[in-house]
Amino acid sequence: MYPAERHTAILAAARAQPQGVEVQKLSTALGVTPETVRRDLAALERRGLVRRRHGGAVIAEKPPYEPTLSQRAGEDAAERRAVALAVVRELPDEGVLLLDSGSMTLEIASVLPARSALVVVTNSLPVAALLGGHPSITVLALPGEVRPVTQAVVGAWTEARLDELHADVAVLGANGVLPDRGAFTTLPDEAAVKERMLAAADRRLLAVTAPKFGTASLCRFATLDRFDRIVSDDRLDPATAEALRADGVDLELARPAPDPTTPRGTP
Repeated sequence: MYPAERHTAILAAARAQPQGVEVQKLSTALGVTPETVRRDLAALERRGLVRRRHGGAVIAEKPPYEPTLSQRAGEDAAERRAVALAVVRELPDEGVLLLDSGSMTLEIASVLPARSALVVVTNSLPVAALLGGHPSITVLALPGEVRPVTQAVVGAWTEARLDELHADVAVLGANGVLPDRGAFTTLPDEAAVKERMLAAADRRLLAVTAPKFGTASLCRFATLDRFDRIVSDDRLDPATAEALRADGVDLELARPAPDPTTPRGTP
């Protein structure tokens, strides 16, 4: 059976079983080794067709083109927190931080330590509101037009102000990442702000959860070599991680903290 035929059969099985398919059962049904099934699932995940989980996979539901922050809040919460904590370890205690809009950067803002004395410049109204109560962080909110869906500030005023700034670090999110093409976002206004944040900073970090890899959106805002480090979570397909590192990407994969409610020995 050719790979394309196996992929078709795996997708049919996953659609017929919303609770998920298991590697061992697929191996038996298709007459191939479990390792072959795992490679097939990795390939399908990179295409955004399935989402792997322990011992198997589930069919990937197509998300809204541009989810709201509230829609994103319940997705990959443990992994997003792990990525956020890994990013914070990269940040200085003092200096200027450019913080992009989005659920990932909002998570990063939420875990900045009390000792932090950063000046945070952001185009995210939720980030500005959250950090406004921080005991030692100075918050500068960028001017511009507020987008209702993302609560991001964009437009000519935003871009003009960023052109005047210099930052020590910029931390950006993305709606999708294609390893051979770069990082993507939804609209030209969002892309223009991200591009200027990258240009203004000495050090540039991309923070994304693993499901963002293999997907794209309308606008590419940077090739991956623009980033000094990419931080994701440990669900990233090993073949993708290996290929990124072979291309010179400084990649960190964060591991979520164990769920304290899960009994020891539970897989």
